[in-house]
Amino acid sequence: MARYFAARDNNGMKWLRFSAPALIAVASGLLPLHALDKQPSGVFHLRRAALAARLNGGVAVLFAAEESQLDFMPYRQDSDFYYLTGWNEPGAALMIVSDAPQAASPRAYKEILFLPARNLRMENYTGVKMDAATPGVEEASGVDRVEPMAELPEELNQLVAADHSLFGNLWTQPDSEAAKALLGFASVALGTSATPPQHDITTLTMPLRQIKDEGEIELIKKASAASILAQRVMMQWWVKPGMTERAIAGAMTAVWMENGCERPSYAPIVGSGINSTILHYSANDRTMQDGEILLVDAACEYSMYAADITRTVPVNGHFTPRQREIYNIVLGAQQAAINAFVAGKSTINDRDRLDSNSLDTVAYNYINTHGSDLHGQPLGQYWLHGLGHMMGIDVHDPANYPVVLKPGMVFTIEPGIYIPEEKLGVRIECDFLVGADGKLIDLDAALPHTADEIEAAMRAK
Repeated sequence: MARYFAARDNNGMKWLRFSAPALIAVASGLLPLHALDKQPSGVFHLRRAALAARLNGGVAVLFAAEESQLDFMPYRQDSDFYYLTGWNEPGAALMIVSDAPQAASPRAYKEILFLPARNLRMENYTGVKMDAATPGVEEASGVDRVEPMAELPEELNQLVAADHSLFGNLWTQPDSEAAKALLGFASVALGTSATPPQHDITTLTMPLRQIKDEGEIELIKKASAASILAQRVMMQWWVKPGMTERAIAGAMTAVWMENGCERPSYAPIVGSGINSTILHYSANDRTMQDGEILLVDAACEYSMYAADITRTVPVNGHFTPRQREIYNIVLGAQQAAINAFVAGKSTINDRDRLDSNSLDTVAYNYINTHGSDLHGQPLGQYWLHGLGHMMGIDVHDPANYPVVLKPGMVFTIEPGIYIPEEKLGVRIECDFLVGADGKLIDLDAALPHTADEIEAAMRAK
């Protein structure tokens, strides 16, 4: 399969055509899709039912993300809303009424998707949307009932009027202005000045989202495959003295989108020289120099699910002895955490607790007992962040840390050393799935890990 990428030769920028069957094979299973690869509607219904079981007789109302007003900010659905519905249009609301047979006014489980009225003029700019009157909308949404958005306040008011105790068991998104307005209107409808307590629905969706089902795992694997492909293209074709950081970010973005991904998981971090020591560097405006190190923390979303990968490479294709030393220490720390992992016991993001189950502590101890800075001091002081984070629909999926890692969870292991005095920053980040048997699965196993593997990948053309 032929692909085109820009590379710089002695005469400046030109386009090179090359065949990369090995690279494309890494991304086997990816298709250049134009729409989201959505799981079956029954999966989303089961998630709504699981949430209802946690409401303790209450009612949840969630709102979709609003449409962006700026052309350079493409629409992305609210993560919880997408997790529960798979609906990818703006302005909607979801109501879930949990089963409450013992309530003052007994209630049975109910789910309703409320859709805003269509704005035909705006659809000339943003594309056709669906409303409650659109033929086939119930089947398209997979939700039991679809109603106009104007019916939402009345539906909630009827529930609360029939059982005033429900006024204290309403679950919404804490930062949603629409949710605040809805609860305020419910107060007015009941003739009270008291605002109903706002229970944070994210405290209930968070534990549900932490355990991935098979469909979610497949989507994350596709995000990882496209991200791996872009990282390989970066190593083989783009990293060289005189190339700009931004050009690398752009080339990787093109690979992701060619393989059906809708966006980066986060702003790409492409930091050379001193920029490699800036944890969330995103200006990407520097020209790389011979002999420097380059840290590339860049990955993509596939159908709303994220990957998160970092590799650190030598700009000229060869690590200096000092760069290789620091790289190997970081890799050793990652491997130490992998070796220490025990499903159901190991935790992340808790180095300060000094717990024997903390993977952070294992990795930190490795870094702090291997190598030293230019003044002979241990290197632990140059690792400035946690070992990893949960991952899924969000690149940083919500969690209350420390998290005990269990089967079905996906998380990163990403130790790093950042020494500004040496203009040397190294981070190695891989995505891991805890398998059903409790063993770790490296979702980025196809990507070079060792310094020798990276140098070999940079030589391959």
